[in-house]
Amino acid sequence: MTTDADPHRQNILVREMVIDDLPTVFHIGEEVFSSESYPSLYRTWDEYEITTLFNSDPPLCLVADIDEETVGFALGTTVEKQNSAWKYGHLVWLGVRPNLQQGGVGEALFLELKRRMREQSVRMIIVDTAADNVSAIRFFSKQGFDSTQPHLYMSLNLSKKPKG
Repeated sequence: MTTDADPHRQNILVREMVIDDLPTVFHIGEEVFSSESYPSLYRTWDEYEITTLFNSDPPLCLVADIDEETVGFALGTTVEKQNSAWKYGHLVWLGVRPNLQQGGVGEALFLELKRRMREQSVRMIIVDTAADNVSAIRFFSKQGFDSTQPHLYMSLNLSKKPKG
């Protein structure tokens, strides 16, 4: 199923990812989630991330095309916790080519992902980002995310010699 996510942006077409999209999505992710830009990113952007999500929850793996060129992607999944009546949606990755960010592509992808999650009876969508990623926080707030929960994660660089 394909949809035009917003009538004011007819040139953005959001559709379900197909196997031939995997290399393009991987390369867009390399542009967006580089280790230089996100040195403490706790998940690794690699081909396994894409293929695992693509194989486990294909309806929640989307791409955005402009004039038949793929320019962004959203990769999501659902989580059902034992002993919970709630089904959660998790937006794992959202990436848009850097030169097209703030042009509505991310919003179109998110709106279609949200629609699909609703169809799957998801009651809450969760997303995470670095606390200093101001543009991502602004984007997700604009999409209606609130109730920011502080989360601390720590790292240990094993290449450093121990003190003492």
